[in-house]
Amino acid sequence: MLVAHEDCLTGGIGGEIAAWIAEHCFQWLDAPLMREGSLDTPVPFSTVLEANFLPRQRMQEKLQRLLDY
Repeated sequence: MLVAHEDCLTGGIGGEIAAWIAEHCFQWLDAPLMREGSLDTPVPFSTVLEANFLPRQRMQEKLQRLLDY
């Protein structure tokens, strides 16, 4: 299971969703529960920096790690 959201990773809703899944559905998971979100920094105004802030590339890498598990 991969929980993804566009908000910052720490303190975001994805952490709560992942915690609920881990607590209530752990026995049905075939791989580790993973989550991905934006960097834990303020949102940059520069479009170049924003591209790194958002989890697009990291999401693909995390999804590949999950599929390789």
